[in-house]
Amino acid sequence: MAEIITVYGAPWCPDCKRSKKFLAEHRVPYRWVDIDEDQEGLRFVEELQKGGRTIPTIVFPEGDHLLEPTDSDLARRLGLKLEADRAAYDLAIVGGGPAGLAAAIYAAREGISCLVVDRSALGGQAGVTERVDNYPGFPEGIGGAELAERFVAQARRYGVEMLAAVAVEGLERDGEDTVLRLAGGQRVCACAVLVASGSSYRRLGVPGEAELIGAGVHFCATCDGPFYKGAEELLVIGGGNSGLEEGMFLSQFAERIRIVEFGPELKASKLLQDKVRSDPRFTVHTSTEVVELRGSPRLEEVVARDRRSGEELRWHPRGAFVFIGLDPNTAFLQGSVELDRWGFVVTDGYATSQPGVFCAGDVRAGSTKQLGAAVGEGIAALLEVRRYLEKGHQIAPHSVNA
Repeated sequence: MAEIITVYGAPWCPDCKRSKKFLAEHRVPYRWVDIDEDQEGLRFVEELQKGGRTIPTIVFPEGDHLLEPTDSDLARRLGLKLEADRAAYDLAIVGGGPAGLAAAIYAAREGISCLVVDRSALGGQAGVTERVDNYPGFPEGIGGAELAERFVAQARRYGVEMLAAVAVEGLERDGEDTVLRLAGGQRVCACAVLVASGSSYRRLGVPGEAELIGAGVHFCATCDGPFYKGAEELLVIGGGNSGLEEGMFLSQFAERIRIVEFGPELKASKLLQDKVRSDPRFTVHTSTEVVELRGSPRLEEVVARDRRSGEELRWHPRGAFVFIGLDPNTAFLQGSVELDRWGFVVTDGYATSQPGVFCAGDVRAGSTKQLGAAVGEGIAALLEVRRYLEKGHQIAPHSVNA
């Protein structure tokens, strides 16, 4: 078995949580060593640092290590590209998920110079989904990470330039063009911009949540579920498709899965509901609200309330996984384009309120938040982008191939 990266840290350490999240998002396998529990690991860290205990300590197979690295430090060590090759492009795509990559592939095939920038990992949420069973062309289903890698590989085949772990901090109008301000200080000019920045997992906002994230409270079953192998019970908060799908994934590690839904009924598809309700390992609570998460340094107790009777409920799962919806990644767009009251981008077709700026995928108001639809939206938006560029005589007109 090939050697992998080892992360030495502790559950209470916020920088350890951040580094683990970064590696998981970029689909980099790693081994976690909790130095609070593993004395051998603690001794190794002290020897490496000549008595120091700085964490996270991240050791690479080649023998080198990083102490308390930033995401940029990790990105550079992993060989990720952090700066654009050029100062100007026909099209800049913000977001390297299915919508953005589908648009980039179509753009590159037609000679539209294109840059894809993603604040996280290329592949989007598909890359951290355990399994995708409803994407056409894969009758047996396909792992989310594998599907994401296929998207990325196809974009690379067409020479698409892609930056991962690089945030866009804002858009500025410059005459008829748009300038992207990148986190590293670089400014990139584009004739057109496609916003496909997706969305992020919503938090509960209850006492104890922030302190316990990564220490028993998680938002990604694929990333953290394997750490709970042999657990007696795990809790899933959220009764939609994501909650039940991730609960089914977690059932391979724990003896029991408890599903908690705020509303009076589960929101998942009938097929998923039938699977869960017919599995004796699952217990379902509807009309139930989680009000507090307790424990130090790890999750020890979940306090909930039955919204019908008012009864207080207390459970003691090894871990709690939160799947209660998504928030759009649109902070960088404040003041640039029109957003709806939830922060999603308002469009006319795929055009935003800002000339030359388009939008597709989960971040667009009214989108279906489905993988297949995101791919279709990315392609459809690219067709609008192309018409816009042709009208401005930025590229030579010729038809987009199917």
